[in-house]
Amino acid sequence: MLDGILAIHKEVGMTSHDVVFKLRKILKTKKVGHTGTLDPEVSGVLPICIGKATRVSDYVMESGKKYVAEVSIGKSTTTEDQTGEVVSTKDVEDNKWNKRDIEAALTQLIGEIEQIPPMYSAVKVNGKKLYEYARQNIEVERPVRKVFIKNIDLLTDITYEDNQCKFKVEIDCGKGTYIRTLATQIGELLHYPAHMSHLIRTNSGGFSLEQAIKLDELRDIVEQDRLQEVLLPLEYGLNGLDKEIIFEQEIVKRIQNGQKIAKHHFENEHIQEFVVWYDDKAIAIMDTYDKNNELYKPKKVFL
Repeated sequence: MLDGILAIHKEVGMTSHDVVFKLRKILKTKKVGHTGTLDPEVSGVLPICIGKATRVSDYVMESGKKYVAEVSIGKSTTTEDQTGEVVSTKDVEDNKWNKRDIEAALTQLIGEIEQIPPMYSAVKVNGKKLYEYARQNIEVERPVRKVFIKNIDLLTDITYEDNQCKFKVEIDCGKGTYIRTLATQIGELLHYPAHMSHLIRTNSGGFSLEQAIKLDELRDIVEQDRLQEVLLPLEYGLNGLDKEIIFEQEIVKRIQNGQKIAKHHFENEHIQEFVVWYDDKAIAIMDTYDKNNELYKPKKVFL
């Protein structure tokens, strides 16, 4: 049985489910799951959990993501990206904004912000996905969600062409952020329609684009019996959590048996959730016991 995490470089044209389907064939195993979807027209890092590592997929998703996006000011679209139909235009004069103007707008979007998911998205309203409503030209009220933007950096010069202004930004953000929507929000701050014209995910759950491998490369690696060179242990999916090392084997056995443990056995008694390590292995995720604040309980045990 295969267990571990693969950092896959998803290419344009494939859905995240396509990647999972192909991996099941390449690896000859059924227990394969992705850690958050990437739209077909978007490329980049897609961590894949295999076997027992599927139990930590939630933690990989919570660890944050980085993107490089191209923002185009002057046109908005139905999908908020380059694939949709143009719904609004407003010509942008050459040299309308300088670097300082754009950076001032970006700064306003750092921190916790509100977003309304695009109509062309998989968010469900009344049991139906928004894109299903959109395809039927049905407008529904979309839920406002709060997301966290850790940082946005202007990466390139600002260019002007065909009555549009374009530039690339790097976004460091939390789970659930719509980069398409963020592009339109940048436009709103500049009082112009806007959309996202290109996107690549450069980091997800601590896995970088540099270490990600394409499916064709993985096929060759599997045929050469070198899978263990790229298959990372499930511990890599827990890097976003605090870490406690236990040296007492008796405590380890109690944790593995699902027993609650007094907080004084741990170095830091004030954290709510953390990973317990023993002999260089993650053995469990511990959480505060809600019925007794002096105890931790095993939330997930990795035998």
